[in-house]
Amino acid sequence: MDDLTRRHNEKMKRIKAARDELMRTKTEEKGLIIVHTGAGKGKSSSGFGMIMRCIAHGMPCAVVQFIKGNWETGEKRFLRERFAEDCRFFVSGEGFTWEIQDRERDVAAAQNGWRLAQEQILDPSIRFVLLDEINIALRYGYLDIDEVVNFLQTRKPPMTHVCLTGRNAKPELIEAADLVTEMTLVKHPFRDGIKAQHGVEF
Repeated sequence: MDDLTRRHNEKMKRIKAARDELMRTKTEEKGLIIVHTGAGKGKSSSGFGMIMRCIAHGMPCAVVQFIKGNWETGEKRFLRERFAEDCRFFVSGEGFTWEIQDRERDVAAAQNGWRLAQEQILDPSIRFVLLDEINIALRYGYLDIDEVVNFLQTRKPPMTHVCLTGRNAKPELIEAADLVTEMTLVKHPFRDGIKAQHGVEF
């Protein structure tokens, strides 16, 4: 065994020992409040990745999609056509707010989405709920942030996971969450005149 290999092996042994000791102290389980926010791409995609994991593990799950409306996304088609029994999929929005241009309709759609979201979260058979783009509804005041946070903290079943996506997550939600990830925008083809691509962005 050469010196480089020996030093590498010794280092990996130390890392494993430290990791094993760290994992020994991590024994609790709970339903997480998860927030995906930021200007970068990947917030919804990551949430739908979690939905795929749930299906693979036999965990019943649900999606409530805010804002995007009847936009025909790949994830909606995939889940409704192939995994309807494993994942409930609800669409509450009518489309992007700049397309609708009717605040009352936007508020009504968001409120309906929140009603559906609460029903799914409280359903004892559902283990994971994705609230896609709810942060946008919260940002524009279509939903009350205090009501949403209070519900998640006091009425969400202890072992139910809830993931909330969308830009500009409210500070109150970030404070209440167990796991927060901010996607950072580094580069985007839209700036170079390239439209959204099938399979990559929807």
